[in-house]
Amino acid sequence: MAGLATALGSGAMTNTIAEIETSACIMAIGTSTTEAHPIIGYRVKRAVRNGAKLIVANPQEVPLTQFADLHLPLKPGSDVALLMGMARVIIEESLHDQQYIEQRTENFEAFKQSLEAYTPEFVSDMTGLDWNLVVEAARMYAENGPASILYCMGITQHSHGTDNVLAISNLALITGNLGRVSGGVNPLRGQNNVQGACDMGSLPNVFTGYQQVANDEARSKFEMAWGATLSGKPGLTHTEIFDAAYKGDVKAIYLIGENPVLTEANAAHAIEAMDRVEFFIVQDIFLNETAQKADVVLPAASFAEKNGTFVNTERRVQRVRKVVEPVGEAKPDWWITSAIANEMGADGFAYNSAADIFAEITSVTPSYAGISYQRLEEEGSVQWPCPAPDHPGTPILHAEKFATPSGKGKLMPIEYRPSEECCDFDFPLILTTERNLFQFHSTMTRYSEGLDELSGGEYIMINPQDAEKMGISEGDMVEVSSRRGKLQVKARITRRCQPGVASLSFHFAECPTNLLTSAALDPVAKTPETKVCAIKIEKA
Repeated sequence: MAGLATALGSGAMTNTIAEIETSACIMAIGTSTTEAHPIIGYRVKRAVRNGAKLIVANPQEVPLTQFADLHLPLKPGSDVALLMGMARVIIEESLHDQQYIEQRTENFEAFKQSLEAYTPEFVSDMTGLDWNLVVEAARMYAENGPASILYCMGITQHSHGTDNVLAISNLALITGNLGRVSGGVNPLRGQNNVQGACDMGSLPNVFTGYQQVANDEARSKFEMAWGATLSGKPGLTHTEIFDAAYKGDVKAIYLIGENPVLTEANAAHAIEAMDRVEFFIVQDIFLNETAQKADVVLPAASFAEKNGTFVNTERRVQRVRKVVEPVGEAKPDWWITSAIANEMGADGFAYNSAADIFAEITSVTPSYAGISYQRLEEEGSVQWPCPAPDHPGTPILHAEKFATPSGKGKLMPIEYRPSEECCDFDFPLILTTERNLFQFHSTMTRYSEGLDELSGGEYIMINPQDAEKMGISEGDMVEVSSRRGKLQVKARITRRCQPGVASLSFHFAECPTNLLTSAALDPVAKTPETKVCAIKIEKA
């Protein structure tokens, strides 16, 4: 990920949300923006009204397609073929930004040579798209600048998710759309403080601000700050923890704000792993399906019951202020974790407030060094990187140089790899997962009667052609099975899905979709392949 080390390593937008409205072209790939990110979706619709071209690359006719100039209904998992095919068209037709490439990128010749594998026949075969559509998309993206790419978990949740992101980076680099106002590569984070959690070192290979644990200088700094000896060996990723617990290598799990019974890929495996650990702690605001399996449940305060900061998808650090007292014995997460650490004899957890913790964060995190509670009170928010108190923050990443040793963005040759999960006679359909506008994540919004009235149950979306072959009608109860599990759910017959593709969300405990999905991992990011799952559907 050298070309976009800061942005892609953190999953953050290179540009701001507001800039979407002034883009000349928007490519939304692997995202149903109006459902998963409705506020950003509104910005996209305003951009279209302002004259922007909109390309939607999605296996489904998501609501955003009704505003699109071009919809690319590619096969699930074929994003690399589409993106590299577009890059081939752009270079063959001399639509690339040669000056930008020469001044700000490296490895162009090797990248250009790699595009020879992406012939029109190959790209059409892999994506299921007519080559003319790929050509039209390439021209539209390259000829209407500045151009912004929006993507979400339809890109990352694959066994080749890293390749997908690199292919997006390549497309933006050859057209000079990185470091440019209203352009950029803009991943949309799935929850309100996912960005902040990653910034704070919630990934197994980094400290705060993406400082590598394997880097001796970074590790020494944190050892001095914390008065502790720290390992230079990266830990396990989320999915790897469940694999290790299943094998008996992880003896205890302390789980905060997660519900893997519903959200973990190949959920039956994760459930068995949780059952096998010797001690299981869950810290959450609800007694959700996972908390019910715990040996100890620690009641946590919600966002409205505590002070702190959130960091959103555009790297914007914002204050969160307590408006009500916590219910019952609930406490802020930082207080609970600090109390446990102190009880275990640790030093350095003598915090009195979230403000104390934020002050420590800024002291050891260069990208946050110029941010303080006082500044957030005065200015409302600041976008990192912000290395000094007099620094204005950084709305646009890579404006002058990239976070690489050479300062240039590296174009990456990519060899196409199919998804790990393939269809066969027994499992002839592809299942992909998505989100529902009216529900949030797993069971978090199921406590709202109003939202349940709007969307209170799950259904599997099936194309009419597939439904006719299987003898399934609207509202029929069907059994959906994969190589890992099965469940029953009502059918919805709709042209939103392409023939051969079906879709489920994962919000409903009554229909635990992730019993079906694959946990095949991307070799770099270790993200499971939940967007491509081979299934069969039978009338129940």
